[in-house]
This record gives sequence, C-alpha cells and structure tokens, in this order.
Amino acid sequence: MSDVTPPLSAIDGRDPKAADDLLPLVYQELRKLAAHKMAGQAPGHTLQPTALVHEAWLRLSGNQPGRFAGRAHFFAAAAEAMRHILIDSARRKRAARHGGGQARVDLQDVEIAFVADDDELLAVHDALDKLAAEDSKKAELAKLRYFVGMTFEEAAEVLGLSVATAKRHWAYARAFLFEEIRANKTK
Repeated sequence: MSDVTPPLSAIDGRDPKAADDLLPLVYQELRKLAAHKMAGQAPGHTLQPTALVHEAWLRLSGNQPGRFAGRAHFFAAAAEAMRHILIDSARRKRAARHGGGQARVDLQDVEIAFVADDDELLAVHDALDKLAAEDSKKAELAKLRYFVGMTFEEAAEVLGLSVATAKRHWAYARAFLFEEIRANKTK
C-alpha cells in the first residue's frame, strides 16, 4: 500500500499541488480495493469498480481540505464512503421505481438471472451501525474487511493495530454482526 501521509499533510497546509500528488497514489489503491470488493458481486451488477472509486473520490475530495488526520483516517473515510455508495445503490435497486427487487430475465436462455442479495447488504449496514455504537474500532475493522476487502495485515496497518488484535476484533465483529442479522430476520 502506498504512503499517502505526506500528500495528506501537504493538503493540511493548503498546498495546491498536494491534491495532484495524492490522487494517483490513492486512486490506484482504491481501485484495487474496489475491484476486490466488486469481484464478489453477481453478474449483471450495474455498479463497476471504477465507478465505485470515482464516486468515493468525489465524496472524499468534496469535503473541506485538511480533514484527514493521516493515512488511517483517510482509508477509514474511504471505506465509509464506499459503504454508503453500496448501500445507496442497494436501496435504489429495491425502490419500486427501479424495479423493486424484481428478478431479471435472461432472454437468451429464458432463465432467471442471479440477482445480488441487497437485503443482506442492508442488514449488514444496520448491524454495523449498532456495532459502531458499541465499539467503533471493531466496526471500522469490519467495514475495511467487508466493504473494502482489506486483508488482516492491511486493515491492522490502517487502524494501527497488531494483526493478532485485528483478528480478535474481527472474530468479535463477525459474531456480533451474525447475531444482529439473525435477530432481525426473526422479527
């Protein structure tokens, strides 16, 4: 992973060239993470990794300069932006005016095409909000792992944790999310 701390620091100092230096470093890393996350999406999914990265960059760069405390803060904000983009996309697809979750029909084979499970994505979103209220560090780790697709090593580095601690946090977060989602399904 590239070091974005110097350009972030320069942006804090209002250096106009710093944003130009930051974009190539961040774009490649975000593109790799988005591609990893989007690889698990169903065929026919309309949101592409490049679009996810561009939308996340627009959301991140649209804020006031000097808003990132460092690399960990930047990647946490990127993970949060990607999460919200995916959640917004899932909600739009469930809306009645966008088909309301109707199954797509493949006219070539006259079979029902596989549809991404937006309900699961929304359930994870709600459970993550509850986890964040209880333990924000574990929720941030879960966002980096689930929505951005970071490895334990990458997420631990971004959050300033040891890999062993990241694995313990992940075990707790997974159990918490599983129980929350299971409890909400039975309601």
